[in-house]
Amino acid sequence: MASLALAAMDRIIRNAGAKRVSESAKKELRNVLNEYAEEISKKAVKLAKHGGRTTVKGVDIKLATKT
Repeated sequence: MASLALAAMDRIIRNAGAKRVSESAKKELRNVLNEYAEEISKKAVKLAKHGGRTTVKGVDIKLATKT
């Protein structure tokens, strides 16, 4: 499974207003986002299949976040 870069997690947390970010905070945010992304992706795949498609589209991802 591909993992999000810790540098990206650092930027996200700093953009939220943090001056300093621990390694554990970056790793935990990465874990949470990976889990959330996997849940959304599974829903999106089901939506694409329901629509008779094998390709997951942006609209599937958007709808998957609403359910």
